[in-house]
Amino acid sequence: MSVMFPKKGDSQGLDRFEYLQALVTEFQDTDSIEAKTQVLANLANFSYDPSNYEALRKLQVIDLFLDMLTEDNESLVEFGIGGLCNLSLDKTNKEYILQNDGVKLVIGCLSSPNEETVLSAITTLMYLMTPASREEITDIPVVECMLRFSLSTNRRLSNLASVFLQDYCTAEKVQRAQSLQGHSAVGIPLPQD
Repeated sequence: MSVMFPKKGDSQGLDRFEYLQALVTEFQDTDSIEAKTQVLANLANFSYDPSNYEALRKLQVIDLFLDMLTEDNESLVEFGIGGLCNLSLDKTNKEYILQNDGVKLVIGCLSSPNEETVLSAITTLMYLMTPASREEITDIPVVECMLRFSLSTNRRLSNLASVFLQDYCTAEKVQRAQSLQGHSAVGIPLPQD
């Protein structure tokens, strides 16, 4: 999509809400995976800006991003998790994601072969951390997965996984995960470099 976002006060352009609504409508109406991918990428980019949060909530873009996490198309998953990652620092968005099985869906992204998807998933899990969500986010299979990622030759992945382990997991939980012989995360492939 080559439409430029209208400048504030631009009487010729759409206002912010109408523009975002047009993107959502285009996503829903097109059958082209390429067009869907481009629109989803645009929505993920608009999710960086807190001034868009209210409009994105009204347009149910969080649900759209959550839905993308179970798609077979890796690009749709990548932009879905990227958009969620951008939105999840906001308290209202975080609560909505947590109430709609977001943690489970984000954890599913850890098995993606796409490096950006995995990095966004780890970051999103960190952003979604609350006293209520901590147990689910630091479940032993997730900790095992982070231990495995921390050993990766991919520096971005190993550094982010190490931060997750150090800042969000108890020493006891990390030790329990290390001591397990059955490593349930062993089957999760590392993302491709």
